Amino acid sequence: MKRTKKASKQPLIVLTAGGTGGHVYPAEALAEELLKRGYRLALVTDKRGKDNYKGKLGEIPNHAVYAGSLVGKSAWFKVKSLFKLGIGVLQALYILLRKKPVCVVGFGGYASFPCCVAAILTGTDLVIHEQNSVMSRTNRFLSKYADLIAQSFKNAKYTPPSVKSVLVGMPVRASIAEVAGLPYPKLGAKGKMQILVLGGSQGAKVFSEVVPAAIKLLDKSQQKRIKVIQQSRQADLETVNGAYKDAACEVVTSHFFENMPELYAGSHLVISRSGASSVSEIAVAGVPSLLVPLPTAADDHQTGNAAWLSDARAAKLIIQKEFTAEKLSVLLSEYLQDSSALEKMSQNAKKTGIANAAERFADAIERNIVKKK
Repeated sequence: MKRTKKASKQPLIVLTAGGTGGHVYPAEALAEELLKRGYRLALVTDKRGKDNYKGKLGEIPNHAVYAGSLVGKSAWFKVKSLFKLGIGVLQALYILLRKKPVCVVGFGGYASFPCCVAAILTGTDLVIHEQNSVMSRTNRFLSKYADLIAQSFKNAKYTPPSVKSVLVGMPVRASIAEVAGLPYPKLGAKGKMQILVLGGSQGAKVFSEVVPAAIKLLDKSQQKRIKVIQQSRQADLETVNGAYKDAACEVVTSHFFENMPELYAGSHLVISRSGASSVSEIAVAGVPSLLVPLPTAADDHQTGNAAWLSDARAAKLIIQKEFTAEKLSVLLSEYLQDSSALEKMSQNAKKTGIANAAERFADAIERNIVKKK
């Protein structure tokens, strides 16, 4: 279809992101909101992401540049990565000089680094979105040269005080935001408690071990009142299913669930890691949670993410070494006997979650970047 003259004059915003959910979900949510407002968009990523995104990111022009990680690898690997980064920056420079966007929005991850550096070199306004409570190493470097930092968590650690920052929240998918308007499902004295277990993008072996063992410690009458919906790595599914073999609860397992809004809406409790996307979605959906931060997360950022909900009394933060079958079994028994604590946690979660983060993010870009041009 031929582009109209009016459409061609609409401002162009370049989004750049890596391939993990923590970067893709907010980029997708912002893209949806900016398209509603009439902006032209383009995505710059690496060859793994180009043309592999679904939703709005898959509908806008995709450009691939070379990128490479410099963390936790051999010296030779780092040399090759530096070479790739150099080429990637040159490729991104060509894209920006040709496209002349009003700004570049970086969502972190090494795949976003070349385009963000190119924005700095060309004098293109740079917006950084930090998903976690502790700023990533990539964003720590880039944010010093940014024109605006959009934060998911207030006062993210390592945010440079000299750069304007705004709290926008973590943009979640529109389908998740819609769950915020639904009531918390009543459990009652005899109802079945639905527990949603999420392991994050890397799965969580500890959940596969502790959750089935905890349920087996309950008496049979309580076990029958539980339905577990558990996400696990594909390679671990057989082991997980085997762990529930002698339990009287209902169990559904999968390596990926496509109906997350429905699962959030019907769950009484979530047991999860505390990546930024997971924590934000749980808060917006208003689901009580037990959060077990990944101990090896960079700069222990998952503990900070979980503390956001824990401090608001919307979740319980349990460090992994204390996440035992015995402790979890006691908690589940208490919730089955009296669900009022879960209902209160749900209320607090909805008060804490930012359901309109994508709108706030787009507002911040318009107010601080576009309208100043």
